[in-house]
Amino acid sequence: MICIVDYGAGNLRSVQKALEHLGADAQVSSSPKDIEEADKVILPGVGAFGKAVDAIDQLGLRQSLIHSIKQNQPFLGICLGLQLLFPSSEENPEAKGLSILAGQVVRFPENLKVPHLGWNVLQQSSESPLWTGIPKESYFYFAHSYYVLPEEASLTVGTSDYSFGFPVAIRRGNLFGLQFHPEKSQKWGLQILRNFIALR
Repeated sequence: MICIVDYGAGNLRSVQKALEHLGADAQVSSSPKDIEEADKVILPGVGAFGKAVDAIDQLGLRQSLIHSIKQNQPFLGICLGLQLLFPSSEENPEAKGLSILAGQVVRFPENLKVPHLGWNVLQQSSESPLWTGIPKESYFYFAHSYYVLPEEASLTVGTSDYSFGFPVAIRRGNLFGLQFHPEKSQKWGLQILRNFIALR
């Protein structure tokens, strides 16, 4: 069973529908118990970093999310869900993220139009099981104003370009994070979710 974490961030049904289309058993839940008992966990997200952190803590989900990751269960953070894996964000510096990964979440420079919105190329910079069957330089759908800068460069397995190159995919063991939205990225987005379903 795949648990899609519901902390009020929206966009959950589209993730669930994509997984169910691929034959997966996917449950949307805000229960710490469901997160801990799931075979795999997806932390989706749209919206503000601070509000998301507040909601996670109000629902008592923080420790369950950290526990799931530390147990090396397949775990996927999508968009804001990737950013929440870091200690903090320039968007809401006082809000404390999950601090699973060291690094920063920073805003695009003022000279660039934000959000970075629409289709952009994914550069597969390192191997990842999520890239199985994905052609090099495939396009994926983005919608974000902030991006992650992991302290460990080796965690970055995919980049994109918006006037400059920046990380859009990370991996550490069975922990994965994507800045783009696979559930909105048509054929290749579904392939990434199919690859996630196949993880053990």
